[in-house]
Amino acid sequence: MGSSVRELAGATLATRDRYVDLLRVASLGAVVLGHWLMAAVTPDGVGNLLAVVPALQPLTWLLQVMPVFFFVGGFSHALSYRSLLRKRPEAASGAAADSVYSAFLRARLQRLLRPTMVFVLVWGAAALLVQLLGGGGGLTGVTLRMVTQPLWFIGIYLAMVAFTPPLLRLHERYGWGAFAGLAGAAVAVDVLRFAAGVPYVEFLNFAFVWLAVHQLGFLRADGRIHPRRAALLAGGGLVAACVLVAFGPYPLSMVGMPGEKVSNMAPPTLALLAHGLWLVGAVELLRAPAARLLERPRVWRTVVAANGVAMTAFLWHLTAMFGVYGALLALDVDLPEPASAAWWAQVPLRLALAAALTAALVAAFRTFERPATPAPGTGHGPLAASGAPGAGPLAALGATLCLLGVLGLSMVGFGGLLDGRTALLIAIPVSAPAAVAMTLGGWLLVERAGRGPGRR
Repeated sequence: MGSSVRELAGATLATRDRYVDLLRVASLGAVVLGHWLMAAVTPDGVGNLLAVVPALQPLTWLLQVMPVFFFVGGFSHALSYRSLLRKRPEAASGAAADSVYSAFLRARLQRLLRPTMVFVLVWGAAALLVQLLGGGGGLTGVTLRMVTQPLWFIGIYLAMVAFTPPLLRLHERYGWGAFAGLAGAAVAVDVLRFAAGVPYVEFLNFAFVWLAVHQLGFLRADGRIHPRRAALLAGGGLVAACVLVAFGPYPLSMVGMPGEKVSNMAPPTLALLAHGLWLVGAVELLRAPAARLLERPRVWRTVVAANGVAMTAFLWHLTAMFGVYGALLALDVDLPEPASAAWWAQVPLRLALAAALTAALVAAFRTFERPATPAPGTGHGPLAASGAPGAGPLAALGATLCLLGVLGLSMVGFGGLLDGRTALLIAIPVSAPAAVAMTLGGWLLVERAGRGPGRR
């Protein structure tokens, strides 16, 4: 691995934006660290440290960095899709456009869905075995319910990939106006929600808030977030977030809290959008010094190595965390009261053990994060498709099924498999087996559409 990382780092083009790679790794790393720190596990159950010590909730303004990941996603998706269009300039409409879209979806989702499906299938088999043997209570039951929760992020990311082509066209026509339109829609949703009491309208902000942040990535790809605008985003977003939290119906925490009537995360609120704006502005203001740091070979090799396993680590980090707590309980190690002096003293040990177990899981599953190598002579590649009729709609259907399946699984978890446990997804009850089937079926459709005719 060391030699391949060294080779990849050495082959980096001078034109590559290394800072984007750093932001991708750093944002996922911050999420992992936040989850490990917030878990308040005792022999009686699992709580949230931020609920135990509300004074720590301002830390979420630093640790809730998913907006940065989605911002980086917008940048990468714009470059990727435009690259495909340059190779197929005739793809302005018709079957050629369909093939470019399906190839784009397959290329962007491959490294995301392959490790995700392995995670889902491994945990599904383990959950079934545990429950067939009569287990599933205590910490094991909590783990089966909670280990899939981070999959919501993958569901949102799938939607961003699927909507990239039309939103990129809007961006190319309207620029900042396209972002303003999405942000304005998010404002309207919250007005209807809080001022008019319109039911269920808040769920529209799963699209408007996150796609607005994604749209900022398009602007960055065109070099339209210069330092002055970055400063305006950072300052304006921070002021807006403070005002909304201080005087509006929005909670202080930028992550969901147990028992809250309103969460800034699920569904996203205008306060979370403002939070995302200040984060995007802040990271853009740090771009120049970070770029100089990334010119150092050792630093860049570290980023390259981390990028190669980031999604695998994200998928398995809760597994590692619950594994550590389970081992401590099995060994009769005392778990102190959350937020007590003894609890804080134990934090470094728990973090080190969770990191070590995550590293072991990454070593076991990292191969699935590598892009699939096409067999000689198959012609697979981003433009292998030659305009198969219906490739675009087929790929879109596959992405939709993946999105619904992953979101459903993040909500229902693997607990209660044998009891038919369900969760509501857009007012429809979804079980874990149904969610897995949708995800797997959708992935196969995306693969089929993206390969092109004659290579099914």
